[in-house]
Amino acid sequence: MHATKGGGNEARFEESIDHLQNRVLTKKVREVPTTRRGASSSSNTTALGAGYVGLDIGGTGIKGGLVDVSSGELLGSGLQVPTPVPATPGSIINTIAEMIRHLESSPSAPPPSTPIGVALPAIVQRGLVRSAANIDPSWIGLDVERFMSERLDRPVKAINDADAAGLAEARYGAGRGNSGTVLVITLGTGIGSALIVGQELVPNLELGHLEIDGFKAESRASAVAREREDLSWPDYSERLQRYLAHLEFLVSPDLIIVGGGISARSEDFVPRLNLRTPVVPARLRNTAGTVGAAAQMFPAGTLTALL
Repeated sequence: MHATKGGGNEARFEESIDHLQNRVLTKKVREVPTTRRGASSSSNTTALGAGYVGLDIGGTGIKGGLVDVSSGELLGSGLQVPTPVPATPGSIINTIAEMIRHLESSPSAPPPSTPIGVALPAIVQRGLVRSAANIDPSWIGLDVERFMSERLDRPVKAINDADAAGLAEARYGAGRGNSGTVLVITLGTGIGSALIVGQELVPNLELGHLEIDGFKAESRASAVAREREDLSWPDYSERLQRYLAHLEFLVSPDLIIVGGGISARSEDFVPRLNLRTPVVPARLRNTAGTVGAAAQMFPAGTLTALL
């Protein structure tokens, strides 16, 4: 996990790719050509440090990149394109197929048969989508791994987006080197959560939906709640203290990492918290979902010798 290298990653997404944003994606995915790497670079394609495709699907944008899973860094610039509207499985699969085609033109890309990792704003249980946040409800009940694998002609591993970001942060970011229990809380429109124990993820913990003092936690302690109610930093810190203290009691973590855009203002609220557990801001910022989507394909033991 790259405490010293991760700080620059948040600026490495290309904000627009003309051929991805402006063209109408009407082709079936199987018709999208794939660019294979030349023989001169093939000797590195099976190395664990080679680039693995990670895709982070959000309600407004889709990010993707080639991830070096030995370091958690993007190899070259990532891609970012708007999420199609409506965000149905069919429209999104066409969009990410174009992104994959673009990424596979890079010399750092793995062979086209290599698995890819996908992060979704949804509960994903053994490949089945159980919820849908800011994407079309038609995702619910879909075997997303089978669907994407059949359409992309390659294995696909899917993960909840908060889990992906948390796993990346625990392995490569602010939690690097911590082999205990790491709790990652993302404060944004709602509250995302990820629990990592011994560098392995405990999936689909929706801790933002806990009830605190008669209210759903994310309705009171999210970054949007602070803005909506125009809370001062001391007042917001008091709410966050109440929420994190409850999580501390439930989970007994060794480290709490706070992510989301608000983490850039961590100096305004973290010093006001009074917990027995250390609380630190996230480091990976907007690359975390992409990195985690790729990293989830590799158990922690696979990476131990490389981290």
